[in-house]
Parts: sequence; C-alpha cells; structure tokens
Amino acid sequence: MPGGDQELGSYYVGVDVGTGSVRAALVDQRGILLAFADQPINQWEPQFNHHEQSSEDIWVACCIVTNKVVQGIDLNQIRGLGFDATCSLVVLDKQFHPLPVNHEGDSHRNIIMWLDHRAVNQVHRINETKHSVLQYVGGVMSVEMQAPKLLWLKENLRETCWDKAGHFFDLPDFLSWKATGVTARSLCSLVCKWTYSAEKGWDDSFWKMVGLEDLVADNYSKIGNQVLPPGTCLGNGLTPEAAKDLGLPAGIAVAASLIDAHAGGLGVIGADVRGHGLACEGQPVTSRLAIICGTSSCHMGISKNPIFVPGVWGPYFSAMVPGFWLNEGGQSVTGKLIDHMVQGHAAFPELQAKATARCQSIYAYLNSHLDLIKKTQPVGFLTVDLHVWPDFHGNRSPLADLTLKGMVTGLKLSQDLDDLAILYLATVQAIAFGTRLIIEAMESAGHSISTLFLCGGLGKNPLFVQMHADITGMPVVLSQEVESVLVGAAILGACASGDFASVQEAMARMSKVGKVVFPRREDKRVLPGNFWELMKSTGMGPGQVSRQIITEKRLLRPSVSPIFQEFISECRNGIRTPRAREM
Repeated sequence: MPGGDQELGSYYVGVDVGTGSVRAALVDQRGILLAFADQPINQWEPQFNHHEQSSEDIWVACCIVTNKVVQGIDLNQIRGLGFDATCSLVVLDKQFHPLPVNHEGDSHRNIIMWLDHRAVNQVHRINETKHSVLQYVGGVMSVEMQAPKLLWLKENLRETCWDKAGHFFDLPDFLSWKATGVTARSLCSLVCKWTYSAEKGWDDSFWKMVGLEDLVADNYSKIGNQVLPPGTCLGNGLTPEAAKDLGLPAGIAVAASLIDAHAGGLGVIGADVRGHGLACEGQPVTSRLAIICGTSSCHMGISKNPIFVPGVWGPYFSAMVPGFWLNEGGQSVTGKLIDHMVQGHAAFPELQAKATARCQSIYAYLNSHLDLIKKTQPVGFLTVDLHVWPDFHGNRSPLADLTLKGMVTGLKLSQDLDDLAILYLATVQAIAFGTRLIIEAMESAGHSISTLFLCGGLGKNPLFVQMHADITGMPVVLSQEVESVLVGAAILGACASGDFASVQEAMARMSKVGKVVFPRREDKRVLPGNFWELMKSTGMGPGQVSRQIITEKRLLRPSVSPIFQEFISECRNGIRTPRAREM
C-alpha cells in the first residue's frame, strides 16, 4: 500500500549490530517501539590494535533478539525487516564458510572490527598514492576503512585467508545476505567504506595502484558487483531457513542495509520540528547535523550538491538520504574514551560502590556529584585548570591523523572522587569541542548548520547532551524514541515492504522530536575553550599549548581570561609568535 496508507496493524523489525551488542526492536508505522531486546556479542583483542569478532556469533545473537521482540505478535502483521551494523569486515570462503583474520588460524574469528588499527602501514602507502578516489574521503583514507584491511590480509595471511577468500562483506551486507541469500551490496557500505562511486562505480586504477588488482577480476565478485540503494527490497525476501532462525515469516521484505551511524541519521534527521522554536524550522533538511554517539561518534551532514571538506569523509551520493550528498565527520572513540578515563581512575571502586548503593549508573552518580561540588558556579568552571585532548585512538576528523595520541593537562596529586568527576567532565567537554571543530570545518567548506540531532547511547547522558549544546552554541534535538538507530533500521524495512513511497516519507512519518536542549549562553564564558582556540589559531599541538599556558601563567580563570584572549588575538594577527619556553 504505497504512500503511507498502511493499516495501523503493520509492524517492522529493525536489527542493529553495534560494537558490543546486537539489539532489535518491533516498530510500528508511526515509529513507536513496541518491543526491545539486546544480546551481548564477543570481541577478541589478540594483540594491541587487533580487534576481531565472529559472524556466526553475531547471527546467533540476531536470532535471539528478533525471536524475543516478536513474541505474542501476529506474525502476519510484520511487513519488513531492516539491518544496520558497524562497518566491520567479514571474510568468507567460496562456500560462504568463515575464514581466519588472525595469525592463530581461528576461523571462528572471521571479522576485522571497524576500530581495528592493524593496517597502519597499509593505509599510509595507500594515502601516498594521492589517487583521485581519496578526494571523497576528505583527502586521507582512514585505517578504519576496508581497503587497508584487505591489503593487510593479502600481505599477512595470504595462504590461510586471502587465497581462499570468496567473499568480503561489510557486516551490514553480510546480515542481509544471511537473511536473503542475495549477495548484492548496499550503496551505503560500498560508497562510504570501499571507494565505490554511485555515479561511476569501481575505479580499476585505484585497486591496481594499491596492490589489490586481484579484486578487479571477475567483475569485483568478491567485494560486490550488484549495488542497491538502502531500503531496496532484496530478492524474494526472507528465506525459509533464515525465517526459522529469526522467528519471522518467510518471504517478508528484507531491505538493503545501512551502516549503524547512517541508520541513526535516518532515524532522527527527518523529524517534524514545528512548534519547538528551532532555527531549522522552515529551513531545508541540509541545515541539520545528525550526531550518532556511542562507542564512537559520527557527524552526518547532507547537501544538495557535493561539498568537499578536508579531513571529513565524503561527499557520498545517496549514501544515507536518497538524492542528497553526505559528509561524515567522526571521532574514533567517545563512549569508549569516557569509560577508559573513568574506569582507569583510582577512585573508580569508590564510585562503583556509591552508585550501586543509590541504585544509579556510574554516570548518573557522577552527574549528580558534579552538581554537588560546583556549588553556585556553572559546572563548566570546574575544569578551568584541567584539559583533555581526546585523540587516544587517533583523530578521524577534521585532522585525519591516526598517529595522534591523547593527553590530560592540569593534573594534581589528589585522586579522590571529586577529581574523578572533574576528569569525567573535562573528557565530555573535550569530545564536545571535537564536535565543534568538525562543524567549523564543514561550515568553512560550504555547509550551513543550525541544529544538532543527537542519538545513540551517549544521548541518554544529560551532561553529554548539554555540553554539546553549550560548546557548539546550537540546540540539540533528542528523539521521542531514544533508540533512534533501531527506528532507522525499521524505516529500511518499511521502505522495502512498499508501505511508504520513499525513504523521505518514511523518515517524516516515523521520526519524532522528544526533547530539545538549548545552549546555556551564560555558561559559555567559563568553558575551557581557550585551550582549543589556541591550538586552532596558532597551529600548535596540544603539548605545546599546555606548556604555553603554564609558562604564561594564564590558566583560564575568569579574572585573567581577557588577558589570555588578548594573547590569542596577538597570535592570530602575527604580533606574537607561539613558542614553548623553558620553565
């Protein structure tokens, strides 16, 4: 029933495979979650920067959660199924059996995860080619993309993996193949992570130049020679075997998939904002930036025409919203970084005990503790002497430098719960400043952004949301359904079913505003932006900036901040040369 005239009894199942768990939801045509289930999945780290998973484990988890969410439902009312997943690399042989991606020869571990950084040498050589396809990834390919991982497999596991491989899938495409038996790839996966062009297809010269000429053979059969837009119905729908595993009816529509962040963008960016006092009301959808934040963060902005942003991936045509170009900024670790900073602190056991005693999460407790210790001051003032540079896993955007490392400056000898809470705050602020730098890079290149639409696990943390509003100076829209990524996956299933005439119509019908968080302008003067402003305006690295701050004895206190601002102005105007003096 195209055009959105479906009956109220129509349901869709969305499945989201994240870094640490698989989640599923039963969603109606209004975008309301009726049932939810999740299941943890295994990860292996056999050595530093090597991160692996199992496609068999993940499929079993998918089956567990889908069976749970459809319990008690008339299966005839389920119209479609949509998958999203991390952009991890799945390797199968010619008979679709798993192949090992490790030196141990363990074929159960047949996935190189998205955050795996084993292919540093390979991506460096790829970037040295300066091939024209690199202009569509911000000028510099990330080690998290698939070409360097493929080259690593060829150079390091030739006999046990590369020579036996018959299929290299992005994880979202593996799931849709498993459900339908169709090996077609999603345009989203291939354009965003594999250098495919929606307009020109594969570029033979790139693969030959980087030493992967084998993939050109057989018309790219190993990595995909049939490419479909996200939301397209695949083959004859769900196979009988997959239907039995998933607890769903055979033959229901299964959609071409999306990467998980892109599903989140689909689930939030099209919401009707009328009546909320937002600048984007009456403006085109291109004024909105979707931020999907969990283990990592992705910043999804769309445009009618291609915009090339140095250090930001894209532009990708129709990779998320059909007919629009997509730019994707990102931070490689955000939720993972917050966990790392908090759990590694000496006061973490005390935090755990106190949070448990109050029946709170550790982050809810930290947020309330910050409110307690800030007294009458704005919470941002607590980090006036403490700064975090958050690139512990390299910088994805806009610096596009995987060699960068993290830093904390302003530490004291004390390690009590107050110190932990302030370090947590400084980390959240650092992530928000990273978002601001990405937005500024996008706007300098031609984007015009007025409103942030935020979803993902970190969107449930009110401090994280408020800091993003305060530091960017933009309102943050949260969805009515907090599981927006699952809504995005369900939108795919709804489109595949034919119940909506277009992805845009499904977005408008199934995405809804829940809450709007506005920036607190009065707090902006005490946020530690000078640390970041100085790096941006002088070109100094974080270590140099920290040393400059100390030697100038102008730590960001309100009483001296005008002097510090004068110092920054002098650096910008060339009156003063930044330098690191001996103390």
